[in-house]
Amino acid sequence: MKRYLPLLFAVLLLPVNAWAGAGAPAEGPVVLGIPVDFILFALVLLGVALFHNNTLQVALTGLTTIVIYKLIFTGFKHGTGLTGLALHFQHEWVILINLLCLLMGFALLSNHFEHSKVPDLLPKFLPSGWMGGFVLLCLIFVLSSFLDNIAAALIGGTIAKTVFRGKVHIGYLAAVVAASNAGGAGSVVGDTTTTMMWIAGISPAAVLHAYVAAFVALAVFGIPAAMQQHRHCPINPMPPEGIRIDGLRVALVAFILVMAIGVNVIVNVKYNDISDSFPFIGVAVWVALLVTAPLRKPDWDLLPETFKGSLFLLSLVVCASLMPVEKLPLASWQSAFGLGFVSSVFDNIPLTALAIKQGGYDWGILAYSVGFGGSMIWFGSSAGVALSNIFPEAKSVGSWLRHGWHVTVAYVIGFFVMLALVGWHPSADRFHTDGAASSVQQTPAIPAKAGH
Repeated sequence: MKRYLPLLFAVLLLPVNAWAGAGAPAEGPVVLGIPVDFILFALVLLGVALFHNNTLQVALTGLTTIVIYKLIFTGFKHGTGLTGLALHFQHEWVILINLLCLLMGFALLSNHFEHSKVPDLLPKFLPSGWMGGFVLLCLIFVLSSFLDNIAAALIGGTIAKTVFRGKVHIGYLAAVVAASNAGGAGSVVGDTTTTMMWIAGISPAAVLHAYVAAFVALAVFGIPAAMQQHRHCPINPMPPEGIRIDGLRVALVAFILVMAIGVNVIVNVKYNDISDSFPFIGVAVWVALLVTAPLRKPDWDLLPETFKGSLFLLSLVVCASLMPVEKLPLASWQSAFGLGFVSSVFDNIPLTALAIKQGGYDWGILAYSVGFGGSMIWFGSSAGVALSNIFPEAKSVGSWLRHGWHVTVAYVIGFFVMLALVGWHPSADRFHTDGAASSVQQTPAIPAKAGH
């Protein structure tokens, strides 16, 4: 009963300001210069870290408390009271439904892939020893460059579960998530954040140099993680006898992925004026799943547990969307570096949206920071949350940081190698969500070292 007292307290406070009308949001109280909104969110994240066996309850209690606080003291971005709250969700519902559909849909997709028996044959093609684990991380990296990073992480996790006989080290799980996020950092179809940049009118070439940092990071975290896994449970050198590939399941996986990518490209390129009005990508994945269900029935029994994990992530995403992120510092390589750490605890979608509106960023450096930075904590990216639905033991911040230390080291080394080789070249345009750009004065670029 005690764990529900904060939720009960929040509900009792609801009538105080529930009937307030729409109006301009107010500046809320601050403690030591920090808005109370951020302090409440920090307490939610601390609760997740300390009570990782009750993360959903902690997240929902924290979300309710933050909503009540904003109803009473500050209001929301688009107004105060219940009207302001309703307007807020009117602006956020497409992202939330897309994310829910993708998390749950890709869980079924990865299960299709697992039952296709393709993962059972992979030991035949992977090297023996720790190199086998490293090559698998490289494959996940490549997959994520043209697939959604959630799908790449789930497919990679499914393969790891097979080739390591279900004994996957938590440090290796962190590396799987890191590989999926690093692989999508330099591709406008590999990560939601880079796709957002593309939609806003930023050239795909402008984020491509994120791969300079991503390749370095892959080597830095991949080798120690592969060695961790080899000591924990070596790769199975020989596949079981008599394996028959289910070609139809493989075709279904390909069809569902093509549907997701195709709809994403068509809507965001040809009809980007309606892309934020309906969750086209998530719905496309579920249409593909339902249409193909008569051919191979998905494992619907996965959905209840997957829904719990997805609801946890959505709760944190909503908490992040309620934060006054407009207080972020102006664009610089220092702020881009800091955003990588911020994205490990804050949702990177609103952070990216704000950065696009601010302008003045080197988009490749920003793409690496917000894309890869979320790998440092398991709930810092949707790929991590999705993978934790398969491996519940990953839902421990302490274990993730202790055994996945190489991911944080890789982020720092990759960032500064990219800064040294490529330099900081801020954009000369301020981009808006409608794709229009207007010229703004920028800070001077930091050139790369001589010879680069």
